[in-house]
Amino acid sequence: MDNQQLREKLLNLKNEAIALIQDAKSEAELERLRVVYLGRKGKINKFVGNIKKGDESQKREFGTLLNDAKIAVQEALESKTKNPPASSEDWIDVTLPAKRPPLGHLHPVTQAIDEITKIFERIGFVRARYPEVDYDYYVFSALNMPANHPARDEWETFFIKSPKHPKYGGLVLTTHTSNGQVREMERVGKPPIRMLNIAKCYRRQQDATHTSMFHQFEILVIDENITIQHLKGTLDYFAREFYGKEISARLRPFHFQFTEPSFEVDFTCTICQGKGQLDTGERCRFCKSGWLEVGGAGMVHPAVLQAGGIDPKMYTGFAFGMGVERAYRLKPGLKLDDIRLLYSNNLEFLEQF
Repeated sequence: MDNQQLREKLLNLKNEAIALIQDAKSEAELERLRVVYLGRKGKINKFVGNIKKGDESQKREFGTLLNDAKIAVQEALESKTKNPPASSEDWIDVTLPAKRPPLGHLHPVTQAIDEITKIFERIGFVRARYPEVDYDYYVFSALNMPANHPARDEWETFFIKSPKHPKYGGLVLTTHTSNGQVREMERVGKPPIRMLNIAKCYRRQQDATHTSMFHQFEILVIDENITIQHLKGTLDYFAREFYGKEISARLRPFHFQFTEPSFEVDFTCTICQGKGQLDTGERCRFCKSGWLEVGGAGMVHPAVLQAGGIDPKMYTGFAFGMGVERAYRLKPGLKLDDIRLLYSNNLEFLEQF
């Protein structure tokens, strides 16, 4: 048998072995094929004797072909072993439910927004949303902060480089959801108004308790004979529904340009339940006093009512605003000491919610 015939016979043997391995039906059959083709007395090794025939160049060539055939058969066996054939004795119950893939869930901020919305909808508030990029007029001027008023400096505003509107001025990223107050008055026309506005806000602040982009919710009520008692009752209702029955609200005199009178709003600390100290007798590090500041509130300023086309002699109203992230951070048991974690994309953190 000449060298050409030997080469063809070896190639056919290699292809035969690979085909049988791929078609094997059990691990036992794979082992049998390994012995038949690669065993000490296997079919491929029987060709070793032919290497001794011929000159040196022919020996090297045939040795290379023999080695390549062994490697190809060995790789076919290893590949089939990684994906072993199903045993004829294996039994599969096709009625068993499939393995469920891992599922995600709503982001904690979205969960908080949904909960806040449902709480206020139960007492008649209607969800609204207004532009996050708005005119200076609605963000400041209509809220009793005319051009160059010092109160504008408190909001750390992002200004948009764009042509100014002849009536409404330039564009800014909204620093609060209060830009929706006058827009809602214009939309409704005549009270009553029960608005819940939830949107993104932007300020040049970034630390453990602030982010440059955050969410805020605001309630606005305008009707006849609305008083501070209605404001306090609404705040107490939200505190109990969102944090627990033991939580209540406290109003402290403050100043906002678009409300009069104005208040800072505190809620009972959810860690020490308003006692200012823990059960161990230690001072509560979270609040230090039994109360936590949560937002601002007040009776709608007459100038703001007039900007919205509402007669302040006939109607009164109140407004309250609070950051969604801050509200969520105060949830009992959460112990979230850095608000930036909510936007970290850290799955180990987010999967806890």
